[in-house]
Amino acid sequence: MATSNLSNYDYKSVPNAKDLRFGIVVSEWNPDITKNLHKGAYKTLLDHGAKKENIITLNVPGSFELIYGCKKLIKTHKLDAVIAIGNVIQGETRHFDYVCEAVSQGIKDINLLFDVPTIFCVLTDDNKQQSIDRSGGKHGNKGIESAIAAIKMAVIK
Repeated sequence: MATSNLSNYDYKSVPNAKDLRFGIVVSEWNPDITKNLHKGAYKTLLDHGAKKENIITLNVPGSFELIYGCKKLIKTHKLDAVIAIGNVIQGETRHFDYVCEAVSQGIKDINLLFDVPTIFCVLTDDNKQQSIDRSGGKHGNKGIESAIAAIKMAVIK
C-alpha cells in the first residue's frame, strides 16, 4: 500500500483499485506544479492496485479547460472516476477570481451531470511558494489526496 507524509489517511481503509479505470486531466499552465500533482496522483493509483492501462491522462492548456477535458474523458471512456489537476496563482487582476469560480462550479456541475465522480485537485494559492508546498513540499502532495478520494468515490454504488 501507498505511504506518504500524510498522516490524515488510514491507507488500510482505501479499497483496492485493480478493477477500476481512472481519468486524469492535467492543466499545462504552471507545469512544475501540475506535473508534481499528476505524479503524486498517478503513483498513488498504482500503489493501490490500479493498472497502468486503466489510467488515462489528458493534458489541457489551463485550469479553465479542465472542465471540458473532464467531460470529454467521461463521454469517451468508461471510467470509474476522474481527477482534475490544475493550479491558479493570484495575480494583480481579478482573473484569478473568475477562473477559480468557473473551475469550481464547472467541476461541481460535472459531478451533477454525470454518474462518474470528478475530483477537484486544483490548487488556488496566493503565491507560487504555497503551490510548491502543496505539490510535494512541506504540506504534502494534494495529488496523492485526490487519488485516494478518487478510489474511495469510485467504489460507491
